[in-house]
This record gives sequence, C-alpha cells and structure tokens, in this order.
Amino acid sequence: MYSLKTPSFLKPTSRPTSPSPPIPSPKPDPIAAPDRTTRSISKLSFPNFKRTASPLTQAPASLVHDGSYMEVLGLRLSEAVSKALSQPTAPAAPHELLGGRRPIPAGRGRALGELIASEIKSTRDDPHLYRAVLRTLHRPLSVLVTNVSGNLLPLIASPAFLSPAVPTPQLPNPNATQLHALGLATFAGELLDAFDELGLGQDSDMRGDGLKGVRDNLVSSIKRVIDPLVAGIKSDLMPHIEALELPASNAASKATGATKAAIVHPSIAYMQTTMPIYARALARYITSRTAETSLASLLISLVWRGLVSLSNRPPPLPGMTPPGSPPLLALTKSKSKEAKRRGSSVTPPNTPPAGRFTLKLPPSRPPSPPGLSSKVSSAATDARALFDLLNSLPRPTNELAREAVCDAFDSLSGLVALLEFVQSRKYSVVPASELERELDMITVDLSTLIALPVLLRAFVYPSSPSSSERTVAGMLGLTDGVYRSGCLSGFGRAEECVVAAGQRVLGVLRSELTVDSGKESEVVLRWLEREVAEAVQLHH
Repeated sequence: MYSLKTPSFLKPTSRPTSPSPPIPSPKPDPIAAPDRTTRSISKLSFPNFKRTASPLTQAPASLVHDGSYMEVLGLRLSEAVSKALSQPTAPAAPHELLGGRRPIPAGRGRALGELIASEIKSTRDDPHLYRAVLRTLHRPLSVLVTNVSGNLLPLIASPAFLSPAVPTPQLPNPNATQLHALGLATFAGELLDAFDELGLGQDSDMRGDGLKGVRDNLVSSIKRVIDPLVAGIKSDLMPHIEALELPASNAASKATGATKAAIVHPSIAYMQTTMPIYARALARYITSRTAETSLASLLISLVWRGLVSLSNRPPPLPGMTPPGSPPLLALTKSKSKEAKRRGSSVTPPNTPPAGRFTLKLPPSRPPSPPGLSSKVSSAATDARALFDLLNSLPRPTNELAREAVCDAFDSLSGLVALLEFVQSRKYSVVPASELERELDMITVDLSTLIALPVLLRAFVYPSSPSSSERTVAGMLGLTDGVYRSGCLSGFGRAEECVVAAGQRVLGVLRSELTVDSGKESEVVLRWLEREVAEAVQLHH
C-alpha cells in the first residue's frame, strides 16, 4: 500500500497551477482603486471645482450680447417693422379695397409692441445692455413712423376721407379710405400702448431713451385720423343740443301725432335715431388710450352744452302746458271717466226717429280736448332723455379721462334731479327748512352758475305773462352772448366765475327782495351765499 505512494523526491518544488500565487499580485490593485476613487470624490466636493467651470459657461453669452446679438436684434426688428406694414394675404371684402390693397388689420401694432417689450424686459438688469437695446430701436422705429406718415398723408388729403363726415342711417359704416386711415391709427395706438407700459418716449432729454420723437409722430398720426371724425359727430350733435333751450312748439307736437303721450322734442327725436349709429362709430374709432382723449373731450363738451341749454330754457307759454300738470291730468281723467261711464252702460238708449238720428249723428272722430293739443315736453323730461342718450356712448378707460367724464355726467344727473324737483314743487308745499336741505343735497354735484337760473325762475322770479324773465346775464349787466362766452364756456371757467358773478347777483337780490318776497326767495338767497363762500375758500 505504501509502495504505491509517490516518492517525495519526485514531487515538484512549486505549483504553478495553484490559484494561490496570483492572489498576492492583484492585492495592490484593490488598494489603489479606493485611493483613486477617493481623490475623485474629494475633487468634486471642493467648491472651487464649480467656480472654475462657471466662467467657461458664461463667457459665450456675454460675447453674444456684446457683439453679434445687437446685429441680430436689429435685423429682427427691421423684419418685424416690414411685416407690420405689409399687405395682408387674407381675402378682403369689396368695400375694404382701396387701389387693390386692404387696410392693416388690428393686432399688428400689439404684436410689434410685445416683441419690443420682450427684448427690453430681458435686459433691465444690465444697464449697459439695456442702453444698447434702446439704441438699436431707433433706426427701425424711425423707418416705421416715416412709412406710417407717408401712407397716411394721401388718405387724409383725399376728399373721400370726410365724405360723409359722419355716419348716417343710409351709410353707417366707414368707406374704404376711412378704413385704411383707421387701420393705420389703430396700429399706431397699439404701439403707443406698449410704449406706455414700458415708459418709453416720455422724456424729452436726449440722455433718456431718445424715443420722444417716435412717440410724438405716432400721437400725431392718431390725432390726424381721429380728431376730424370725432369733430364731425360733435358738429352734428351740438346744434340739436343747443335747440333744447327752446321748448317744443305746437307745430312739432302736431307733426308727431301724439295726443295722449308726452310730446318728444324734435332734437331728442333726432338723437334717438342717430345716437346708436354714433355709438358704434365711436367704438370703432377709439381703439387706444391715446385716442380716448378725443372721446373724453367730445363727451364733456356735449354734456356741458346740454347743461347750459336746459338750465336756461325759458318757462313755457301760458297756452303750452307741460305734461304731468294737475289741470291736464284732471281733464284727462274726467274725459276718461265720462267715456267709461258711457261705454259701461248696459241698457242702450231708446232709438230716436230716423230724421233726428241723421241730424244728430256724431262725427266719426271726436275732436281732441283743447288742453291735449298744447302739451309740450318739460325741461326735466328732455334732460332725462338727453342723459340716457349721452350715456349710451362709449366712455374712456383711462383713469383720469374717465374720472373727468364721470364728473360731467354727475352734473347732468344733478340737473335732471333739480328740474324734476322744481317741477314737483309746483304742486306741493314744503317747509323752508326742508327746502333748504333738499337744495343743498340736489346741487352738490352741480355747478353754481347752472343751478342758479333754474332756482331764480322757480322760486325768486316766477314767470307771469305780464313780466319779462329775470336772467343772470341781466343782473350782471351783460348780454346773453357775452355772459355765456365769458362765464359759461366750460366747467372750469364756470367755477372760476362763481365768486364774481355770485357776489354781483347777491347784491341785486338783496336790493330787490322785500319782506313780502316769500320764504322761498330767502332760501335761494342763503343757498347762493353758501355757494359763494365755498368758492372763496376753494380759491384761497
């Protein structure tokens, strides 16, 4: 058994096939590997590792903004300006074509303004880059305003631009020339709205953005289009509002054919037809905050003219009774009761003989009562109708312009309330203290020189057929035309003249009023004294 074993001298001295010798050789590798891994991790954990890489990422951006970026921006703006005034590709309606061209559609000025706003807002934090962008805007915008003025000049010089000057029921829409001019004005207005949001062109100093000239040219383009169109509407409405100073005549009441309803003043009837057309036209004309200045001026002028006309309307003649008066209502009620009593009879009367029946046959249409044929519209009714008509026109959205327009309409609403109060006072008795308190409340939003003639006619100098009307102009020793041109030319001028005119009227009232004048005259006198005192404090 032991003889079969291999002798020891035959055994090899080393074992190359054994896996144990290779084991020591790879031992340094696992040790070195953790060292390299540790070094790489430590490098990533150092804060200066990112700081060395950050300049490499920001350097290209500053290069672009300082160099080729301005050139690219200038090209983009020039291309945007060219596209903004290019011919639209969509098909056009026949009434819009002028020389084979369509008007500029709305929205292009807004798109150009958004492009400018995006570039400016992205560079607000870098003053040098912001100034460079503003300088880049000068050339394309100068080309823009030159092209707009060049395209607009032949349009407003054409006779078709003001033919017709105002929309009519037959031609309510603008013609082709007006549409093209309105398209350019709308484009300029949209771009100006972007300028307002960014605060561009508001400083005339050349050290500013240098866009003051661009803004002025855009504003001029808008006014050259909008002002003539708005002036046409104003010229058409002013004579009809001035005609409200005189009550409707009997001839007008017969022409309307109304016997039981209140007679409509001819001016009110005309404006009821044209005002909806003007409202739509103004909504089409006024498309920007810059154009709202013309709208506010129009509304304030119309309201003021209505205040002057209605407050100075003379009392109706004795034969012309305003609607709603007790005698007229009593006559109407008595006639209606008599008709009901006759019509409600169940048993018919005995039939008369044929001869008597033919002789006493009543006419087919009985004559109207005499009181109904002389019924005219009152000043309060016309004032209420004028307020509703003017209130249907669009109003500006700009805060300052809207506030001024609202103040004007508050004055007209105050005149409506005063005229209605005066008309109701004819058939009711109110104590002097209550009358004084109500006058202060009603006239709080009304100009003193507008309320004064109404109060003088109603409470101080009641009209009578034998006496002439006492006017404010007569108390001041002026003609009616001189007084209106000097003191009633507008809201501001009327407020300035309250002290001088009020003190003069107070002197006349104190010299003419007597003990027998009545408590109502004393109420008006004290009211005027308070108004003059408040005006003195306001001016000092």
